[in-house]
Amino acid sequence: MTLSQGFFAYFAGMITILSLLVVTRKNPVHSVLWMLVMFLHIAGLYLLLNAEFLAAIQIIVYAGAILVLFLFVIMLLNLRGEETEKRFQKQWPFGLGAAAALGVFLVLITGNITVLPPPGPYTVEAIRSEGSIMTIGKVLYTDFLMPFEIASLILLVAIIGAVVLAKKRLE
Repeated sequence: MTLSQGFFAYFAGMITILSLLVVTRKNPVHSVLWMLVMFLHIAGLYLLLNAEFLAAIQIIVYAGAILVLFLFVIMLLNLRGEETEKRFQKQWPFGLGAAAALGVFLVLITGNITVLPPPGPYTVEAIRSEGSIMTIGKVLYTDFLMPFEIASLILLVAIIGAVVLAKKRLE
């Protein structure tokens, strides 16, 4: 195993463990703090893959803005661990079974799972010649324009919903 493979295994393992910590903590603020550490590990994985721009965006947008938004919502809703624990305690076995069934279903539907996608127009050589930021821009605004626009509309609806909820609480 090379050093880069060791770092990749470290980041992948830590991201998995930290993701589990995010969803299993009783205190929502602790979950957000574990999410911060997870986002930093994802940025480290991007750095390992020579995607410095994505690592910077990961830290600025996710570790900065999104986590502040999550903390704002948690404090606005005034969530208590005891209330959510009582409400969702009986649903863990059902959720685990549903997740396992969904995983088996997806494996059966997809058939053979390939690790690498088929080569497309954005090969390593093409990305090196143009630059990763230019390639990301081209992909977002050509091949993935519709999902990009849908994601922006979802964010807009979420912002409007947060403003409406906050306004009702103030009145």
